Amino acid sequence: MREDFLHFLWRQARFDLRDLRTTTGETLSIQNFGQHNSDGGPDFSGGQLRIDGLQWAGNIEMHVKASEWYTHGHESDPAYDNVILHVVLEEDRPVFRRNGQRIPCLELRERIPAGLLASYWRLTHNQNWIPCQQQLHLVAEPTRQQWLEQVLGERITARSHRFERAVEQNHRGWEEVFYHFLARALGGRVNCDAMEMLARSVPLRVLLKHKHSLLQLEALLFGQSGLLPTPEEGEDAYVTLVRREYDLLRVKYALQPMPAAAWRYLRLRPNNFPTVRIAQLAAMLHRTGQLFGKSLAAADAKELENMFEVGLSNYWRTHFRFGKEGHPGSRRLGTDTVQSILINTIAPALVAYGRSRLDERYAERAYALLAELPAEANNVIRRWEQMGFVPQSAADSQALLQLKTDYCEKSRCMECAIGCQLLQHQYRNDQDAPLLTLNEEAQLYELVY
Repeated sequence: MREDFLHFLWRQARFDLRDLRTTTGETLSIQNFGQHNSDGGPDFSGGQLRIDGLQWAGNIEMHVKASEWYTHGHESDPAYDNVILHVVLEEDRPVFRRNGQRIPCLELRERIPAGLLASYWRLTHNQNWIPCQQQLHLVAEPTRQQWLEQVLGERITARSHRFERAVEQNHRGWEEVFYHFLARALGGRVNCDAMEMLARSVPLRVLLKHKHSLLQLEALLFGQSGLLPTPEEGEDAYVTLVRREYDLLRVKYALQPMPAAAWRYLRLRPNNFPTVRIAQLAAMLHRTGQLFGKSLAAADAKELENMFEVGLSNYWRTHFRFGKEGHPGSRRLGTDTVQSILINTIAPALVAYGRSRLDERYAERAYALLAELPAEANNVIRRWEQMGFVPQSAADSQALLQLKTDYCEKSRCMECAIGCQLLQHQYRNDQDAPLLTLNEEAQLYELVY
């Protein structure tokens, strides 16, 4: 059993409340269960109790076993001095405050409805793609929708916090950080780390000094990437020009190239080769140096998409790699790639910037952007569609991805509104309990006893 199940029982008052007593025999009356605390510190704050006729107000802490109080180091943490009740599945050890006073303890082991416990067990111990797959149809549509809106907010907030931390570390350089994040996004899953390493190896301020020369931008980026062929490997006229420019710029700015071994080509389509992505980044900077500023000024998704409509130099219209000609083409960023950048880079950046300026309009624009973009198409979204969750926009698909990765895969059913609703309305007493297999009975016995 996980501690979050005890949180659920407490929040919903789904345990036997008759004749409550502490483990030392004092009568206990719960007047206020308190507010659930999702941050650091005790699990519930603002609780109000009467223990043997005395009124208590303060925090409530929960553990599966009482000894976890010491495992988690609460005995030396002042934040836990105001805990007035320790709620546990089993008290295997008495717990004391720092001043030596014993903390009253309520044991729930014999107070959980058998049906509810069995339902929880089956919900969190199955081989389904998501734990509640067989019961999902029982959840009311308003609950589904409200919860998806919340997890979408969690996803964007988490990503915007990463952007904010990077800005703080970079002394408020929004353009520089956006350039790093954009480069990482251009690398896709295979070369994201290498593209970010490249961006960090040549500062944006250096690139912007050469914004009006596409050749020099390509020289800086390709030279720093370590992908330029050596003279011994043979080089064409374009490579000779790029190398000549880079040799001068490298000395001027004291640059150190990254290792070529950082890049991957295996199983990539030619349009996604790192050489093509680097050429596209150079073309973006050549067209618009202040990429973040332009993102802030864009009125809608269409204007943002136009920011990535850039033409490459003549060489990269006929090459995918150095020295190897391919079929001619524009080598434009694909629609899916552009939309992924808008979803995963620009939207969180807008939220982060708005929070720094205390201006909610940027967050509103970010959510409007996600609602305007089409839903993503991938294996996870297709599985959700098979279960009746058909996303209408990128906002919906992002919420479903967050639900799957951050809740379903981690079995956080008791922190999920969908899982809580399923348990809240099922098996309210022993007679409602489902029949368990002998193996489940044995595992459940070990869980409780």
